Amino acid sequence: LDGSNSRSLTGSLDRTIDDVRWAHDGRSLYVRYDDRANTRIGRVSLNGRIETVAAGLGGSSLDRPYTGGQFSVANNGTIAFTGSTPQRPADICVARGARIKQLTHLNDGLLSGKTLGEVKPLEVRSSVDQRDVDAWVVTPPGFDRSKKYPLILEIHGGPFAAYGPLFSTDYQLYAAAGYVVLYANPRGSTSYGAEFANLIHHKYPGQDYDDLMSAVDAAIAEGYVDPDNLFVTGGSGGGVLTAWIVGKTTRFKAAVTQKPVINWASTALTTDLPTFMPKYWFGKLPWEDPQAYWKRSPLSLVGSVKTPTLVVVGDQDFRTPLSDSEQYYQALQLRGVPTGLMKVPGASHGGLTARPSQSAARASAIVAWFEKYRGKATAETAAKTASN
Repeated sequence: LDGSNSRSLTGSLDRTIDDVRWAHDGRSLYVRYDDRANTRIGRVSLNGRIETVAAGLGGSSLDRPYTGGQFSVANNGTIAFTGSTPQRPADICVARGARIKQLTHLNDGLLSGKTLGEVKPLEVRSSVDQRDVDAWVVTPPGFDRSKKYPLILEIHGGPFAAYGPLFSTDYQLYAAAGYVVLYANPRGSTSYGAEFANLIHHKYPGQDYDDLMSAVDAAIAEGYVDPDNLFVTGGSGGGVLTAWIVGKTTRFKAAVTQKPVINWASTALTTDLPTFMPKYWFGKLPWEDPQAYWKRSPLSLVGSVKTPTLVVVGDQDFRTPLSDSEQYYQALQLRGVPTGLMKVPGASHGGLTARPSQSAARASAIVAWFEKYRGKATAETAAKTASN
């Protein structure tokens, strides 16, 4: 091969190819991609025709419902992949033609005797431009639609990533504590095409905030959410948006911002992505356009924050460094806003909950922080629900 005569086989597919494998006979390829929050495997012929051969993949992460998954292809064309559902973490499945068979049931012994929260799609239209925004709610076990429940808005990181209707230990724990959990894929999320993802290009955070508020409004309109008991959390990109949200509105009773960017200028000069971040997220270096960095920094809104906010970060986080979280904690202290700073020992950015003990401690801390500010009426409702 000399590199000549190259051609695109998936140019008509407005999705990112995350993995690719040759078929054994060399006459096609298998690709993994996300399409509207559903991870699929497609077989691509050498003339560019794409055929879906498996869907519903799930990744190996447990705490939040990120899209993803793995697969392999046998010589006879059988596909092995990690399949997941809203009620179960990933298991091994195989697909041959139209037949799909689940080979493992790794968590049935643990989960079959438990009543889990139900994951339901929520119809959302953005207040900005009436775009459809994919969103889901997880309802508490023993859910009673006639009652009012507190709500946790949980925001994905990235921001170029996506959640899906998949299993999440965090969400099940929050639901078991009596909360409705809301999550969404606002503009900037992947799996909806380049145009949707690039709506936040050089303007993040921005109208993704409006998409998230539209999702909250849609959940309240369902009739079972207490509008006076709203809470918000998220990590990395979700941590940025959490800090942005409490600077924009006081409708949330408490917040937990996890491993956030708080000051874009200081982050750009201390992150482990010092060349990537200014080039692709801003287009200029911090001293070349300081106002752009400042107006998109949650720190610029701290004077308006009244929401009690816990800050969580790993002490070995080099992506959104510890110093940013410390800036926000200190600023909230100076403002007299109830706050706390939780440093996870030995935790990196991607490994904030790498150990089960870390994951359990973080989830417990978030629930405890929200319980501190949760209204009495809905707490009593949740207690009755749990006893039933």
